[in-house]
Amino acid sequence: MRVLLDTQAFLWWVAADPRLPRKSRDVIRAPANDCLLSMASVWEMAIKSAIGKLRLDRPVRPFVRHHVSVNEFELLDIGLAHLGKLGDLPFHHRDPFDRLIAAQALVEDLALVSSDRTFARYGLRRIF
Repeated sequence: MRVLLDTQAFLWWVAADPRLPRKSRDVIRAPANDCLLSMASVWEMAIKSAIGKLRLDRPVRPFVRHHVSVNEFELLDIGLAHLGKLGDLPFHHRDPFDRLIAAQALVEDLALVSSDRTFARYGLRRIF
């Protein structure tokens, strides 16, 4: 299975935060699954880090590179198909990062690891 981690799920995973449920942890660690992190999440972390809303143990770029590498995740670039889908989505979410993550999951047919129940309103397969 191919799964996309939303920003919070990624941060909880790398911090071994107990708020990430066992089901989500099992899906992420399963060798048969491919886990992806959206560049929208990287963008969100960069902005939140810059304004002091997110504290990381190193700057965003090396933080993401390290955790993507050691966890064997893939980075999902933002493409025109994702942006096209974004324009078609209803406004269940007002957060632009979450809307882009939803569009990417739909276009790429990815399950989404997220605590946010609103994603289900887009018809996504949500794991949590």
